Amino acid sequence: MKTRTLGQGLQVSALGLGCMGLSHAYSTGRPEHADAVALVRRALDLGVTLLDTADIYGPETNERLVGEAIAGRRGEVVLATKFGFAFDRGGVTAIGGGRIDGSPGYVQRACEDSLRRLGVEHIDLYYLHRVDAQTPIEDTVGAMARLVEQGKVRHLGLSEASAATIRRAHAVHPISAIQSEYSLWSRDPEDEVLPACRELGIGFVPFSPLGRGFLSGRFQRIEDFAEDDFRRGSPRFQGENFARNLALVEKIRALAAARGVTASQLALAWLLAQDEHVVPIPGTTRVARLEENLAAADVELSAAELAAIEGVAPRGVAAGARYGESGMRQVNL
Repeated sequence: MKTRTLGQGLQVSALGLGCMGLSHAYSTGRPEHADAVALVRRALDLGVTLLDTADIYGPETNERLVGEAIAGRRGEVVLATKFGFAFDRGGVTAIGGGRIDGSPGYVQRACEDSLRRLGVEHIDLYYLHRVDAQTPIEDTVGAMARLVEQGKVRHLGLSEASAATIRRAHAVHPISAIQSEYSLWSRDPEDEVLPACRELGIGFVPFSPLGRGFLSGRFQRIEDFAEDDFRRGSPRFQGENFARNLALVEKIRALAAARGVTASQLALAWLLAQDEHVVPIPGTTRVARLEENLAAADVELSAAELAAIEGVAPRGVAAGARYGESGMRQVNL
């Protein structure tokens, strides 16, 4: 597996593994616990070093799963987790439909809880999952910086933050990575966030790089998703939006076939071509898909191929917002 460098010299595999779908949000095809652990370990065998989880995934269960998977292999892993969504510490219910807490006291408590669940002594990359509009970012990042001083965290990150917030945060303590949704159908970061990252020397970690699995071409009808799957409620998977987005996927599949790769590999290779400090974290529930995705690290696209992709998937091509109204209020703050 090729490697890339995020901010502050954090070296990681060119493609990481997003672990959320192994136990949270995407119920369609979710593996049994033992199979999920085996998938994470297979990713490590294939050279993946960056594993991404969060305390809210489950809640709590995803961190435990990842901790179990890396037991005895800690030295192979750049471990990333996130905090900020306040939830019942018993791990059952989200509070207030996703209340965000970036207060200094919560930062410390959330980190210690994650360390315990993961079974590790430090977190390599600790993200604020969403910006707390009620707490100055300087206060939140100041508390995160104290975790670095305590040896509990090595690098800091933000998720779904605006360029202005990134600049304010970086002035308090160096930020190593920004994590936001970025793919052929979610290109908003190109407007301000990616330029700010380049200017400040911050790496960029796209989550949902395959459009929540849609860009793979696997899903053809809303009925392909289980009744309790998160995507059932996403605007991009509703009615006319679904049909319009499916037409986009078919064009991507045609380009991929012409190149002799899968749609997923084309979409990931496109992301890797955007910047040498971009490190996508595709998730999957199947080992075969994992191996397919990781092969994208060796796909190099020509200028002509990149232009052809731009022709079918320009900025703003996706139909529908990527979250519902409440979710969209929590991004780009």
